[in-house]
Amino acid sequence: MASKQWSGKYNCREVRCPSLAMPSNGGFKCSDGFYYNSNCQYFCSPGYTQRGDHRVTCQSSKSWSGGQSVCLDLDPPVIKCPNVKEKTADPGKVTAKVTWDTPEGTDTADGILTDVILKGKPPGTYFTEGNHKQSYTVTDRAGNKATCKFNIRVKVRRCTPLSVPENGWIKCDSAGDNYGATCDFRCLGGYELRGSAARVCQFNMEWSGQETSCAPMSINVGVRTAAQLLDQFYEKRRLLIISTPTAASHYYRFQMTNLQQSQCGLDLRHVTVIELVGRYPAQIGRIRYHTIPPGLALQLRMLLQVSQNSFNLVLLDKQGVDKQRFTYPVTAAEIFTIIDAFPLRTEEALLQKEAAYVHNSALNTAQSD
Repeated sequence: MASKQWSGKYNCREVRCPSLAMPSNGGFKCSDGFYYNSNCQYFCSPGYTQRGDHRVTCQSSKSWSGGQSVCLDLDPPVIKCPNVKEKTADPGKVTAKVTWDTPEGTDTADGILTDVILKGKPPGTYFTEGNHKQSYTVTDRAGNKATCKFNIRVKVRRCTPLSVPENGWIKCDSAGDNYGATCDFRCLGGYELRGSAARVCQFNMEWSGQETSCAPMSINVGVRTAAQLLDQFYEKRRLLIISTPTAASHYYRFQMTNLQQSQCGLDLRHVTVIELVGRYPAQIGRIRYHTIPPGLALQLRMLLQVSQNSFNLVLLDKQGVDKQRFTYPVTAAEIFTIIDAFPLRTEEALLQKEAAYVHNSALNTAQSD
């Protein structure tokens, strides 16, 4: 101007953009702060993935050239399941206790993750025979999941199942054929056990002892004394001794008819019937199909103190103890009621029930040899 001065006024101000927000789990680095033409580059912490603009520039309009960048945890964690070896059940069991260390998860963002979820049975549990599928799942703070799976196999060493001996029964503990299981054998009344009374399934999956069978009880009527005759039944059979002066006795006929109709019940209760018929020297004795000599029959009457002139019925238990006497015929049902009250008979009935005992018609010939 004529006054030698510039018209107007001016003022230069530095261009500055708004401060950038620090991304969670990350950051940024700028070439010249938040000033004009400064380049800022975003970065994320390890384990996080960047989303949005990677680089922004401060423009003359005092705004950034791009939007906000974020850091996201997109990587799933990692978990490794335990390697559990095959387990064998202990003797006498069909289960095995299996233990392992609970695994930990690892995550690039969160590090060690100990909060894992098990699907299946926990360590220290007894597992049954077979394969068991297990899995662990771990979740990081961002909700990413990882799952690993593993199998637990339990093996039971087993022997070939034993057969029930004919005219007998078997009772086994545990599973009946697994390593350590014991099987006990019993024979029906009138049969004697041959072989091993008990057998154990061994580690080599073979049974101990000898094969078991039940053979018909052998009765020797050629012994010299009545005591020797009775000793053959000791702890094996109960005896029902019927003495009558004549086979024509009404008492005797009624008694034998009633018992013949109840033979199954007698065999079930291990009862052998001994008949003493007639008067000495014409008397005879009979045990099923075995004939007792007159002299031995007389000794038996004398030993039991029964008269040869009247009807008598004597019940002996398996120990040879005189349990009941009658001078008149009684029904089989009455005899069974008396026997069923014996403590030993209670144990026998329980065993028969557990073994699903079924009467075998072959018992009718148990003592025929």
